[in-house]
This record gives sequence, C-alpha cells and structure tokens, in this order.
Amino acid sequence: MDFEISAGQVKIMLKHGEKFTLLDVREPWELAKASLEGSTNIPMGDVPIRANQELDPEDHIVVFCHHGVRSLSVTNWLRQQGFEKVQSMRGAGLMAGLGPWIRKCRCIEGSCQLRVGSFQLRRLISAT
Repeated sequence: MDFEISAGQVKIMLKHGEKFTLLDVREPWELAKASLEGSTNIPMGDVPIRANQELDPEDHIVVFCHHGVRSLSVTNWLRQQGFEKVQSMRGAGLMAGLGPWIRKCRCIEGSCQLRVGSFQLRRLISAT
C-alpha cells in the first residue's frame, strides 16, 4: 500500500462507499474552523497513547491534518507500530486535500455544512 493517498483518491473511495477510517490529527482548537463529521480526531501528541485503544490496526486509515506534515509523521509512526494499511493524505492535508470541498461550502457568516460521501464537512465562519 502506498504511503500517501491523494484527496482525489479519497473522494473516489467515499463515492464508492469503501470503508476506512479518516483520522484527523489536528488540535481541538483547529476543529473549530473546519472539521469532517464522521472522522476520528486524535491530536498528533495523543496518538502514541490513544492509537491502540481507538484505532484498529486491521482497518484502512487515512490520516490528514492542516498542511500535511503531522499526517506524514503520524502515518510513519503508526506503520512502525504495525498499522500496515495507513496512508497520509498527500499534499497540504486539509487545505489542499479538502480545500475544494471547503470552497463549495460557502456562506457569509455562521455554520455551513457539506456532505462528502459518509462524511459531513462543518465549517464555521465569523464576520471580519
């Protein structure tokens, strides 16, 4: 299995109804800006403590973050721990990978939602 996966490949997997775990390794304060309902959030620093309790090493896991650096690190660590079917979302994670989906979720102020496969993108927008 490739170490990285593109957002386009993830979108196709969602479209075909493939089962996998979408792991968000961003911090809780980052989730307030945009999050995918249905994804699992384990901040990068908590992964060593929580991975074996909350993730199944037999599942296909796609890891993402804001820019892609943390997802690469977590993917590497999980593979070292025996999670063989884990991949990092290629590029700049949430911003590049999910950016096109986020841009479709437009509103002036408040909360916007967009369903992508079995996941629902939630974006909070405040007036500036």
